[in-house]
Amino acid sequence: MSHEHTAEKLVRMANQIASFFASQPEATRIDGVATHINKFWEPRMRRQLFEIIDAGGAGLDPLVLDAAKLIKRPQPA
Repeated sequence: MSHEHTAEKLVRMANQIASFFASQPEATRIDGVATHINKFWEPRMRRQLFEIIDAGGAGLDPLVLDAAKLIKRPQPA
Protein backbone atom coordinates (compact mmCIF):
# COMPACT_ATOMS: atom_id res chain seq x y z
CA MET A 1 0.00 0.00 0.00
CA SER A 2 1.44 3.35 -0.99
CA HIS A 3 2.07 6.04 1.60
CA GLU A 4 -0.43 8.30 -0.19
CA HIS A 5 -3.14 5.63 -0.04
CA THR A 6 -2.37 5.05 3.64
CA ALA A 7 -2.59 8.80 4.30
CA GLU A 8 -5.99 8.98 2.62
CA LYS A 9 -7.22 6.05 4.72
CA LEU A 10 -5.94 7.62 7.95
CA VAL A 11 -7.61 10.94 7.09
CA ARG A 12 -10.88 9.12 6.41
CA MET A 13 -10.62 7.14 9.68
CA ALA A 14 -9.76 10.23 11.74
CA ASN A 15 -12.64 12.15 10.17
CA GLN A 16 -15.04 9.31 10.97
CA ILE A 17 -14.00 9.51 14.62
CA ALA A 18 -14.51 13.29 14.55
CA SER A 19 -17.90 12.84 12.91
CA PHE A 20 -18.99 10.52 15.73
CA PHE A 21 -17.81 12.87 18.48
CA ALA A 22 -19.32 15.93 16.74
CA SER A 23 -22.71 14.72 18.04
CA GLN A 24 -21.41 14.65 21.63
CA PRO A 25 -21.55 17.60 24.05
CA GLU A 26 -19.13 20.34 22.98
CA ALA A 27 -17.10 20.06 26.17
CA THR A 28 -16.20 16.41 25.44
CA ARG A 29 -15.60 16.43 21.67
CA ILE A 30 -11.88 17.23 21.51
CA ASP A 31 -11.01 14.95 24.42
CA GLY A 32 -13.17 12.18 22.94
CA VAL A 33 -11.35 12.25 19.60
CA ALA A 34 -7.92 12.37 21.25
CA THR A 35 -8.74 9.62 23.75
CA HIS A 36 -10.06 7.33 21.02
CA ILE A 37 -6.97 7.80 18.83
CA ASN A 38 -4.61 7.42 21.79
CA LYS A 39 -6.34 4.24 22.92
CA PHE A 40 -6.93 2.47 19.60
CA TRP A 41 -4.31 3.70 17.13
CA GLU A 42 -0.88 2.12 17.22
CA PRO A 43 2.16 4.43 17.28
CA ARG A 44 2.81 3.95 13.54
CA MET A 45 -0.68 5.23 12.72
CA ARG A 46 -0.33 8.21 15.08
CA ARG A 47 3.10 8.99 13.59
CA GLN A 48 1.56 9.07 10.10
CA LEU A 49 -1.31 11.22 11.37
CA PHE A 50 1.20 13.76 12.71
CA GLU A 51 3.03 13.71 9.36
CA ILE A 52 -0.27 14.77 7.76
CA ILE A 53 -0.90 17.40 10.45
CA ASP A 54 2.65 18.75 10.22
CA ALA A 55 2.24 19.05 6.44
CA GLY A 56 -0.83 21.25 6.91
CA GLY A 57 -3.55 18.77 7.81
CA ALA A 58 -5.08 18.59 4.33
CA GLY A 59 -8.47 16.91 4.42
CA LEU A 60 -8.66 16.56 8.19
CA ASP A 61 -11.78 17.63 10.03
CA PRO A 62 -11.11 20.72 12.22
CA LEU A 63 -12.08 18.63 15.26
CA VAL A 64 -9.16 16.27 14.54
CA LEU A 65 -6.81 19.23 14.26
CA ASP A 66 -8.11 20.62 17.57
CA ALA A 67 -7.63 17.21 19.21
CA ALA A 68 -4.05 16.90 17.95
CA LYS A 69 -2.69 18.79 20.96
CA LEU A 70 -3.99 15.96 23.18
CA ILE A 71 -2.90 13.07 20.96
CA LYS A 72 0.31 11.36 22.04
CA ARG A 73 2.99 12.01 19.44
CA PRO A 74 5.12 8.88 19.03
CA GLN A 75 8.90 8.98 18.81
CA PRO A 76 10.25 9.10 15.26
CA ALA A 77 10.71 5.68 13.65
